[in-house]
Amino acid sequence: MSQPLLAVDAPSLYFRAFHGIPEKAAQTADGEPVNAIRGFLDMLAQLIRTRRPDRLVCALDADWRPAWRVDLVPSYKQHRVAHGDVEEVPSSLEKQVPVLLDVLAAIGIPAFGVPGYEADDVLGTLAATQPAPVEVVSGDRDLFQLVDDTRGTRLLYCGRGVAKLEDADEALVIAKYGVEARWYADFAAMRGDASDGLPGVAGVGEKTAARLIERYGGVEQILAALDDPDAGFAPGVRTKLDVSRDYLARALPVCKVVLDVPLPSFDSRLPSSPLDEKSLLTLAERWNLAGSARRLVDALAL
Repeated sequence: MSQPLLAVDAPSLYFRAFHGIPEKAAQTADGEPVNAIRGFLDMLAQLIRTRRPDRLVCALDADWRPAWRVDLVPSYKQHRVAHGDVEEVPSSLEKQVPVLLDVLAAIGIPAFGVPGYEADDVLGTLAATQPAPVEVVSGDRDLFQLVDDTRGTRLLYCGRGVAKLEDADEALVIAKYGVEARWYADFAAMRGDASDGLPGVAGVGEKTAARLIERYGGVEQILAALDDPDAGFAPGVRTKLDVSRDYLARALPVCKVVLDVPLPSFDSRLPSSPLDEKSLLTLAERWNLAGSARRLVDALAL
């Protein structure tokens, strides 16, 4: 098997690092927290050591709550809004992100988002357009929909951390949720997802959603079957789905990852040494990142 492209959900990892490492355990001499940066760099180093990619891209949220998704489902991520349309992010994490991006730039690892789209959409487009194999790294279960054994796309799901990541192929998705990866977005639209502000169909949980998909197919096929009196729906389930027609039609495109985002030009080739060693040294000294930076540089040289 050829070496993979590692497509990393950067916000997923740096949020995990921020919450997983106490601020007091990772600070500069002036007491500025760098826990998210150190944790992210260490996770990246571990992924490079264990997955041995020859390409790497970090995806960012240029728009964490795109207007087109909100227009379809107004509750989408509404509970995570601090004010206006600004995401509620701890100030001590917010200050670390620009430094992290400077470190990645000094190393030579591309990190970008695309206006109007989330990191998920950038990852989906990378998976759909870049030479296989592609390994998507994220703790976001929405990305199970990208798994494609035929194309060579896997999800390295780090919901329990990078050290305990699940290497997801089609069989794992089916075992975990009872649906094929291609139907995961349809499954999520029906089941709902409180973490994204998606209510789902009232009274339809994971097991019912999986059974419906197994019998009829995705949301579009299920809604079409509702008009067939001989389709075999249980009366209660038919009623629940019927009153949720409009929601399901709107929620499905919200749940689906975009696969044709206009990506900027980038060079995904993994460097064997830092692109700008002087800048990296300056950043490491200023932000007390020497250990994490060295571990990442050592992983690049393997």
